[in-house]
Amino acid sequence: MDLNADFDRPALVRFQETAWVPSPMPGVERKMLDRIGGEVARATSLVRFAPGSAFSPHTHDGGEEFLVLDGVFQDEHGDFPAGSYIRNPPTSRHTPAAAEGALIFVKLHQFDPADRTELRVAVAPPPDGTQTLFDAPDEHVAIAALRPGGALRLDVTGGVEVFVLSGSVTVGAETLSGWDWLRLPPGGAADAVAGDAGATVWTKSRHLAPPRVPATDLLHRA
Repeated sequence: MDLNADFDRPALVRFQETAWVPSPMPGVERKMLDRIGGEVARATSLVRFAPGSAFSPHTHDGGEEFLVLDGVFQDEHGDFPAGSYIRNPPTSRHTPAAAEGALIFVKLHQFDPADRTELRVAVAPPPDGTQTLFDAPDEHVAIAALRPGGALRLDVTGGVEVFVLSGSVTVGAETLSGWDWLRLPPGGAADAVAGDAGATVWTKSRHLAPPRVPATDLLHRA
């Protein structure tokens, strides 16, 4: 499957306009934002776990990062409530579950193959400020809290993704509200301007290069 797979073009997915689709595991559904590949893919998704649902144990050959939006995500490493940001590097293995249900924003198969950094961060951006979650030469991940009418300059030189956690922001001609996702291709800069209620946004920049995971790795289960 190729979905929003041209990284030289903008992509916008609105949460309220996108249907949930079942995954292979009972009780686990997804809203796909971008995807290159089949069941194992370079992908960005929202994943919803019904209470008591789980995935089979699996290895992330291309790495995995996710942000818990609601409920409590669980695996062998612990319980991660809403507001947890997790990075599981290439070769890591776990068994995802959610005894009481959970919703996560997740990106798969997008790490540098040599990355072995495990990360568990509690999201707590300062008021009208930014919290850096991860920083590397070719990847920057952050959470920004904006006051009403406040502006966040987006570094688009290496491409950028914006995911709205609360409130609303306007980027160019588009206004995004809760759990809407926008991807802009490399080139220049843009501003995200918060609406009347302010906003909290997740951003990822510097990273929109061709996939770094060899095609053979996508044959393994993610």
